Amino acid sequence: MLARSKVLCYTEANTDPGDEMMRLEDYFDFLSPEDIRLKGHRIGIDDVLYYYLEGYTPEEIAANLPTLSLEQIHATITYYLHNRAKVDAYLSRLATWREQRYREWEADPSPVVQRLRALRSQRERRQAAAT
Repeated sequence: MLARSKVLCYTEANTDPGDEMMRLEDYFDFLSPEDIRLKGHRIGIDDVLYYYLEGYTPEEIAANLPTLSLEQIHATITYYLHNRAKVDAYLSRLATWREQRYREWEADPSPVVQRLRALRSQRERRQAAAT
């Protein structure tokens, strides 16, 4: 399980050291050990970190995830940098889980997917026969 960070940061509204500081973890909802989201969003930290680890700047991430503020993006990156080993392990577990779910879905697709595949196969056979 990821440990909650003890890093404190100032929000734009709380830049005076005498004001109450916001804890970095206050930016996130720790729904479970395998599900960390930005507070007030369905967006997980993994979504932000995907872009960050691909080399996107915070401004570019904001363009791709426009419902997030730059402050939230910077908080996510800061959280990652302060908890790199644990967050990397979290991202790895999440990728493994997603791959497993995809393989399960692929092995036993819904009736709709089966029907669409059959229709595509029929269309391809007709096109091949016509040429």
